[in-house]
Amino acid sequence: MIQGIFYARFFPEEGTKIVAQSPPGCIVPVPGVTTTKPPLLDYSVLQEYIIPKEAFRNRYITVTDPEGKYSILGFPVSIPSPRYYRNEFIFNFGLVVENDVDQVPYERVVRRLAVTFAEMEKQSGYLSQDVDTAENQARRPIESLLEIIKEDLNNYGECMIPVDDANTINMKLFPHHPTPPEVRGWHVPVAKMKFADIVDPTWDLTLQRVIAHIDGVSDVRRIAFLADVSLDLTQLALRHLLYYDTILLLDMFFFGACYAPRPGIHDFIANVGGMIDECANYVCVSPNSGQAGGSGRGGAGGGDPGTGQGDDDDDYGGAEDVSRNGAIHGHRVSNYMLIKLMTTFCVGKTVMEWLKGHMDSGFDVLRFVDVRRLVQFGVIKGCLYRVHKYVVSKQYLAALATGQARPVAGGDPLQKYTDGCHTFDQIITEQNLTDAEIMEKLKSFPAPVGDLTVLYR
Repeated sequence: MIQGIFYARFFPEEGTKIVAQSPPGCIVPVPGVTTTKPPLLDYSVLQEYIIPKEAFRNRYITVTDPEGKYSILGFPVSIPSPRYYRNEFIFNFGLVVENDVDQVPYERVVRRLAVTFAEMEKQSGYLSQDVDTAENQARRPIESLLEIIKEDLNNYGECMIPVDDANTINMKLFPHHPTPPEVRGWHVPVAKMKFADIVDPTWDLTLQRVIAHIDGVSDVRRIAFLADVSLDLTQLALRHLLYYDTILLLDMFFFGACYAPRPGIHDFIANVGGMIDECANYVCVSPNSGQAGGSGRGGAGGGDPGTGQGDDDDDYGGAEDVSRNGAIHGHRVSNYMLIKLMTTFCVGKTVMEWLKGHMDSGFDVLRFVDVRRLVQFGVIKGCLYRVHKYVVSKQYLAALATGQARPVAGGDPLQKYTDGCHTFDQIITEQNLTDAEIMEKLKSFPAPVGDLTVLYR
């Protein structure tokens, strides 16, 4: 939010002076105007940065006050011309915002103010003319313009203000989103909203086809195949959705994969914000529904917990089963058992081994819990992380280090993946192999004994 806006001008005899400001007194006190609030910052300290030295003119600058509470965003403009005293006219339109807000959206506003008023000054001397003349009394005062700009941008995020018969100030605040990460073929997109409620026929056709196959289970390559869209276009469409924070990317789910706890597991154990209840509604299934467990690539329909994208798995038809260790209470797994399930993932133990351990202890996990959803919930909430598998060849790394690694026609296709930078998920996706097939091929890999090492991290 804009805390203050001002127009400053450099006078050859008086120096830098605040000509107009909104709200009144936000930068310097206004003679004859009583305000209840003190100025936002100490103008005497920052005065030399309002109109800086020549090297900083005609460019975007930011200045932070000594207390670190506010920042001044400005674009000091210098217009050289023989019609001005000392052949130069210098001014600055600046915004004052809190130091911890995202300043990127306001940069365009500051630049637009500088460019617009610089052009108006070049055309008609809008800023340098005496406003007391009869010709200029009919025009809107700069104080009024600044007040409208500040209020409209704060309340509506945009403004369209007629200045005179020939000029209008049009500006809009656009939210700034960080550049999204690359979308790979082995990623699994999960929707964070119900696309069915917002998609309409005017959307890009490729985007519509891709969105129709985002189910929280299918990987990017599979979505491209089902949507009959090239992989590159599918990745581009998903990156667009990722930019607007409408999807998130997860890893493919395999029962042969490993997961381990993250520090966020403490919030799950403490049931912060009702996290365990949310987990129960997302992962528990009716014992007779036949939906628990799922296949090696996932079970029931996908979705992001807490966004309404999942299936209605919280309706179990009133079944009440009680296991011999008291894991099932009423319609869902008890909090104790959900905590036990979530905290027993560890490095070096696959999901299949984790599952077998609980079944051997007397709890039929697949009958009551969708394992894929449980893992997905843990990853999304920051309770679990995927332990990826990599293969490293000492011989290949040495060849890379010396620049001697060259692709060999007819060579082993797995060699390029043995530098420790490619996960097994990537190999599975690009080579159409299963984890077991990759391990089998590595046994016959043309390398000295002990050269290959499989790492988990």
